[in-house]
Amino acid sequence: MNKLVLIRHGESTWNKENRFTGWTDVDLSERGIAEAIEAGKVLKKEGFEFKVAYTSYLTRALRTLWLVLEQMDLQWIPVEKSWRLNEKHYGVLQGLNKSEMAEKYGDAQVLTWRRSYDVRPPALEMDDPRHPRFDHRYRDLDPRDIPGTEALKDTVERIVPYWKEQMEPALARHKQIVVAAHGNSLRGILKYLKNISDQDIVGINLPTGIPYVFEFDDQMKLQKDYFLGDPDVIKKLMDEVANQGKKK
Repeated sequence: MNKLVLIRHGESTWNKENRFTGWTDVDLSERGIAEAIEAGKVLKKEGFEFKVAYTSYLTRALRTLWLVLEQMDLQWIPVEKSWRLNEKHYGVLQGLNKSEMAEKYGDAQVLTWRRSYDVRPPALEMDDPRHPRFDHRYRDLDPRDIPGTEALKDTVERIVPYWKEQMEPALARHKQIVVAAHGNSLRGILKYLKNISDQDIVGINLPTGIPYVFEFDDQMKLQKDYFLGDPDVIKKLMDEVANQGKKK
């Protein structure tokens, strides 16, 4: 049996403040650190032993992975980093409070910006200092790959080829891999693996810091998927994510 573990990074400082984060590089909150440590303990208890790990270029995902591997005594394994695992880019919304935007524009508009499959938030101008083209970690990318905003469709289109070309072969080879990334990049993988429709993916809420396991047979056909943790706690965390973009 081949096992893929997806972990949405622990709560970040901007998650705590209910801000659109996207490609803005913020760190974990104290709660996020605790979530990552607990995820590592759970995975060790369940007998997981990874040979390779994957994460994005953003600190909150990197730190989550480091903490998970530390708890598992696996700091030594190779870690593959890719911008393709970055969060969806939220354009000019990055840094703005989701509830305040809902008060101003309505819950429906904010839900569209957060979750619509093919509607992009307003883009950053090319000369905006927040644009990722000014970030040294992306300096070697093709300029066409550096977004000023994205819809989930764009995130899916950059993550699925990476899954097919890099992660899926590694999983078939090593039998277990772990991916620490972001709500929308992981939803892109989830959409592809479970063949979820463009409409239904909008309703998927991934909790922070909870290991999500996918089991595949030797032909890499998905057999089942499940979260590791207390179902009531997971439901509460999912509801928290769903309510982030609503008026208070």
